[in-house]
Amino acid sequence: MPLSIFDLYKVGIGPSSSHTVGPVVAANRFLDELEERDQLDQVTQVKVGLYGSLAMTGKGHATDVAVMVGLLGEKPDLVDPDMVPRYVEQIEQTGQLNLAGKKLIDFCPETHLPFNFGESLPKHPNGMRFQAFDAAGIVLHDNIFYSVGGGFVLSDVEADKQSKSEPAFKLPYHFNTGVELLELCEANDMSIAQLVQANELHWHTEEELKERLRNIWQVMDRCIKRGCGEEGELPGGLHIKRRAHELFTELKDNPEAGLRDQLTVMDWVNLFAIAVNEENAAGGRVVTAPTNGAAGVIPAVLAYYDRFVPGSNEQGIFDFLATSAAIGMLYKKNASISAAEVGCQGEIGVACSMAAGALCAVMGGTTLQVENAAEIGMEHNLGLTCDPIGGLVQVPCIERNTMGAVKAINAARLALRGDGQHHVSLDSVIETMRQTGVDMQDKYKETSQGGLAVNVVAC
Repeated sequence: MPLSIFDLYKVGIGPSSSHTVGPVVAANRFLDELEERDQLDQVTQVKVGLYGSLAMTGKGHATDVAVMVGLLGEKPDLVDPDMVPRYVEQIEQTGQLNLAGKKLIDFCPETHLPFNFGESLPKHPNGMRFQAFDAAGIVLHDNIFYSVGGGFVLSDVEADKQSKSEPAFKLPYHFNTGVELLELCEANDMSIAQLVQANELHWHTEEELKERLRNIWQVMDRCIKRGCGEEGELPGGLHIKRRAHELFTELKDNPEAGLRDQLTVMDWVNLFAIAVNEENAAGGRVVTAPTNGAAGVIPAVLAYYDRFVPGSNEQGIFDFLATSAAIGMLYKKNASISAAEVGCQGEIGVACSMAAGALCAVMGGTTLQVENAAEIGMEHNLGLTCDPIGGLVQVPCIERNTMGAVKAINAARLALRGDGQHHVSLDSVIETMRQTGVDMQDKYKETSQGGLAVNVVAC
């Protein structure tokens, strides 16, 4: 199916789009299937097996929690993050789960939510098998889902069809590659943002589109502000102290420091990214951008535009989101945004590329300069591994978002200083990223079996 801006930007809860948002969506879909088959009333037991990366780092990424929340019928964009611990506590204390909010069933997480370590399902590293049983122990319904990155979920059948089927319809300005995107912009005398927003009118009116874009930015901005106000340690056992509040206080209370040090703006960008990713690590409300693990990069760069770039305005924010989404679509179509498939280059690298191209665009860059900025953003993230300590989206993930944001700003500035002509195309770097991901050992793909995850004591 053609991709929308709002496929790349989804409101959800932390700490992971693949491991948290995706499993909630998968559980919701399984419930919908039971309802459609008129079987919900017959269900007395549900079992959900987690495989691949979902098993290896599922505890640290709260995948088991996400599945339970989804089985309760809660939606990733509507659930109150502050209520999630209470839901889990109630299930653990009572040994029961209110399936879809309609049917109490016996549920023991240790029994009904097994982590199948060392086992993978065939079509993606992030696999889940849902089974529903009746009172006699007979399977009523059985389905496999894959969480393929950024909150996208495919059923077993959909995973087969994805590479074979033609889209049901084509948008007015259909593109699959960077070259096609540039050619369409030139032929129609449109910017990337204008072209993507014109496509969105297939689904939304102009006012609906603006309201949805406004909401995405508001959620991002609120996440930054909430992150700046929270103190204490992040959950998970690593005893990582939240830093955003202290940094925010220091910057706010010493405004004259910016007059002495021209790089103080970088401290603000770091703050924006840290605030978002500490909220994500704590299970707060964030926007997949395009994933939760990289959720701080784009909000940090967008906040930089909003607060520090002269002439910034709401239309610029809309154009930023549309341009970045177009770039993200290219990665989603031609490579991956899943760390379990290609390492962190598919998360921080893609977010950096998206943010770099978008910032270049709203600072007056041509489409060629935008493409150049996006290429630079990924070229210098190639080979980036995913090696979270303890399976938690904390170290090195939070600081890695700051580096992605700063790289994106620098990439945009480099491109703006050029004329748009460059040696490596965006399409080439996307293909290189895909190939690098194929060659990368699995221990560096969100399994916590390599890199910092094994060279630093977790606790």
